[in-house]
Amino acid sequence: MPKLKTHKGTAKVLKQRKNDIKIGHPGTRHNTGKKNAASNRAGRTASSLAKGDYKRLKSLI
Repeated sequence: MPKLKTHKGTAKVLKQRKNDIKIGHPGTRHNTGKKNAASNRAGRTASSLAKGDYKRLKSLI
């Protein structure tokens, strides 16, 4: 049975934690000089995926 390859685009955005997946906010990777400081600060905090998305995406990482 062939193994499932890691989806590299997803693996670059998501980080595996112990019991969930950490994801950052969109729009914070580049062109942050044009955005105001409040949106840059808000983008620094990460959050975790919902349980339904975790079940769907855990095999891709």
